[in-house]
Amino acid sequence: MNLRIPTSLILLLTALLAGAANDPALTALMDRNIPGLSSRLTVELRPDSTDFFTIDADNGRPRITANNRISAAVGIHHYLNRFAGIQLTWDCMNPTLPDSIPLPTETIHASTRQHLRYYLNYCTHSYSIAFWDKERWQREIDWMAFHGINLPLAITGTDAVWDATLRRLGYPPEKIGGFIAAPAYQAWWLMNNLQGEGTPMTRAMLDRSIDLQRHILKEMRRLDMNPVLPGYSGMMPADARETLGLNVADPGKWCAYDRPSFLLPTDSAFSRIARIYYEEQQRLFGPADFYSMDPFHEGGNTEGVDLASAAKAILRAMRQASPDAVWLIQGWQENPREEILRAVRPDRLTVIDLHCETVPQWSARGHLGHPWIWSMLLNFGGNVGLHGKISHIIDNFRQACNSSNPPAGVGLTMEGIENNPLMFELACNLPWLSDTIFADRWIHNYIRARYSPNPPAEIDSAWAILAQTIYNAPAENRQQGTTESPFCARPSDNPVNASAWANAEPYYDSRDIIRAARLFASAARHLADNPHYRYDLVDITRQAITEAARIEARNFSEAARLSDSAAYRRASDRFMSLLMMQDTLLSTSPQFRVDTWIRSARNAAPTPDLADAMERDARTLITTWGNRTASENGNLHDYSHREWAGLLSDLYATRWRTWFDSRLADWTSPTPPAIDFFEIDSIWNTSTADEIPPSPHCRPTPDPVTLCPRLLDRL
Repeated sequence: MNLRIPTSLILLLTALLAGAANDPALTALMDRNIPGLSSRLTVELRPDSTDFFTIDADNGRPRITANNRISAAVGIHHYLNRFAGIQLTWDCMNPTLPDSIPLPTETIHASTRQHLRYYLNYCTHSYSIAFWDKERWQREIDWMAFHGINLPLAITGTDAVWDATLRRLGYPPEKIGGFIAAPAYQAWWLMNNLQGEGTPMTRAMLDRSIDLQRHILKEMRRLDMNPVLPGYSGMMPADARETLGLNVADPGKWCAYDRPSFLLPTDSAFSRIARIYYEEQQRLFGPADFYSMDPFHEGGNTEGVDLASAAKAILRAMRQASPDAVWLIQGWQENPREEILRAVRPDRLTVIDLHCETVPQWSARGHLGHPWIWSMLLNFGGNVGLHGKISHIIDNFRQACNSSNPPAGVGLTMEGIENNPLMFELACNLPWLSDTIFADRWIHNYIRARYSPNPPAEIDSAWAILAQTIYNAPAENRQQGTTESPFCARPSDNPVNASAWANAEPYYDSRDIIRAARLFASAARHLADNPHYRYDLVDITRQAITEAARIEARNFSEAARLSDSAAYRRASDRFMSLLMMQDTLLSTSPQFRVDTWIRSARNAAPTPDLADAMERDARTLITTWGNRTASENGNLHDYSHREWAGLLSDLYATRWRTWFDSRLADWTSPTPPAIDFFEIDSIWNTSTADEIPPSPHCRPTPDPVTLCPRLLDRL
């Protein structure tokens, strides 16, 4: 009997035997980041209602079994961490695979009750992501997968949705560019804080964002992610009353900016406009299962608003467009108002508790039975600096999980990324390993995944110091992110904070950080070729130099108090020397150079004539933030400061040199020098990469492995 087996059945059986190794999305994910990895692991998908992964060995190969692609990616990364000494983080997503990879020495099974794992803050899309291209987005989507993210906020392309919506409403086309904010400012535009800031949007810019968002959504969905899209909650152009005849309200100001107007969801026109918005969004990008909406964000005026009726109208419009969709709302400051929570059923609204490591809403006021996502904010404005609450985060998350309404998910809601990899690795481990995570043991394992299975003793010693000092902020500490660098502060005799809301005072001894940096640098002979070590060597040395500058700032502050001009001059000279030392150090690494940021902004311009304008937006955001009124009256200047090479030498050094020269020239004056720092910043902001003279960060730089010990010897 000649039995013929259909080719399709053979292919199906082959795929089942090979598991997810033949899954195109997972194969591409592995080999895109570690070429050849897919051929050396067995990965099997076994659908289950619980997210899980298992690591064991099968037929002489490591095997990862999981319920979906995201769980599989987490399992792959955990295997690499635990057994192969390989870590995938922002500073290195393409490690070298050794000739042989070890078999697991034990079976590991992990599962999670936190089925929602949220990623990104609106602010991240401006402070870090504004100028990304498809290649950079692909790296980030891969990072998300390996870290278990299945609910990413995807706001790219919403500018095009609004353009199409306003055109259908009959809004004057020539005015649309004055409403839609540029990429650098779209975060705050979409949170109803401002409108039309930055480079006016052009058709070419809108077409680029449509193409980019389609790529983003396709790649996210290929890996079983569920993208979150911005919904409609009533925002309209400020002149909508005059141009469209709408009965809009004035929600007031945000940091001296006029907010867009607000169409009450109870208004008869609301459902029509919402329907058009969702139709245009679905035409461009398809429907979503989750929509993000934050009416009355950061102090929006709610006077005279029936919040319960407004919430029901917002929900009704969303569910008419996507019947099973869930509304995600940020738990931040007064939001979500109690009336909104009471008006919407728990199965239709989930709260992102945005800042659980510092201001947890779940324990302070609760979420009235709604599902909620425990989130770590950590970073504000994309600022650079080591910071964290390792022990407190572990304890707070466990307490939340043991509460009467445990979290349905875990979120990373930082305003800026590509910093503090230790803290983000920890947060991503929480939903999978929370029962077995203890700070000391977790750091021990982190070191061995990041650097080597057998690291030099100095590495353990350095991290022990860091974990007990700068990464051990007290639970009651309320500062916004890192203890800010005095280099980045507007000059004064007491430069404690760079930004208006930092509220930072060091909770550690600066000398401990310098000691840890020296220990870390002493291991260079063993780890010089490890990319994670090289990144951390620069970052930890950078922090040590900042701490030395903090000490000198206290010295010139004390000299000013004592009216000792000689001591003030010595301390200020030392401070300036440290600032330039910092610039030299950071010029060795693209992650710490302002030209990397500027180049990405210029490359994001879809036409050459827009490159200078995009660069100005990029420069302005990290200095004055906006115009003079927003900078000075709204206190936004230096909110997004960056301790980056090029910015240090070309702007911060100019500011400090101007201050010290003026201060010492008129030492006996009872009033501080009257310096227009906004003007100094504006000169730098309105320069372009082709006009400013070359800075040290543009020239060939030394190897940080040899440079860092020399710099640390000078502290």
